[in-house]
Amino acid sequence: MDITEVILSDHHEQRRMFAMLEEIDTSDRDALSAVWGRLRILLEVHAKAEEILFYPRLVKLQRDLVEKESPQEETEDAIHDHNEIRDAIAGVDDHEVGSIDWLKAIAEVNEVNSDHMAEEERQGLTDIRRHLDRDERHRMAVAFLAFESRHAAAGVIPRDEDPEEYVEEHS
Repeated sequence: MDITEVILSDHHEQRRMFAMLEEIDTSDRDALSAVWGRLRILLEVHAKAEEILFYPRLVKLQRDLVEKESPQEETEDAIHDHNEIRDAIAGVDDHEVGSIDWLKAIAEVNEVNSDHMAEEERQGLTDIRRHLDRDERHRMAVAFLAFESRHAAAGVIPRDEDPEEYVEEHS
């Protein structure tokens, strides 16, 4: 088990659930609400697990000579992305489930989340693979899975983080 694989697996599940939402008839508000509720919890718990267990370790890495950004810059950007994702998620609540505006709000969450995942997969996960040994990646994966499992039903309270303060606190 490896933290990078656990995160990639979560990313796959997020993409899969957005695709499923797109296939549900807009008149089936009960199904849309149920799937969105599960996806929302997945997104929020995943982001919080990264903030507690992944990014504090990433931010401590030395600069990788291959990467354009430092781990600190990558982390600051990721925390900013998490805030954007939370804001987009909150925006879904402003609309009636299944309405055109609701679908647009869901599409916004999908877009900002997809942008974040792509960047994280290119940068942060690569840095962790290059610089941490398998034992440490395994320990991180176990902690990450345990956190997600504890919060899978009820979720976590969404709370934005100041990206600069976050990096400073964890450096």
